[in-house]
Amino acid sequence: MANPPRRPISPMDAAEALFKPVKKQAAPALERRALPETKELVSLKIDSAVIEYFQKDGPGWQDRINDALRAAMMADGER
Repeated sequence: MANPPRRPISPMDAAEALFKPVKKQAAPALERRALPETKELVSLKIDSAVIEYFQKDGPGWQDRINDALRAAMMADGER
């Protein structure tokens, strides 16, 4: 089917076009800073060998990864 005309052809279509509900604009997202020392859920792609290394000692492997990343951050002079 061909594209419909941009303007309504009949007066009835023109009147209906005037009273169609207007889409409301979404409110701008509020940027909230994370509380200090809280953990955030993120998704990372990590080599399977790295995951195996941290998982070999059992539960708490995510905390061990976090500790290793924190140590790297501190060695780099952050905070």
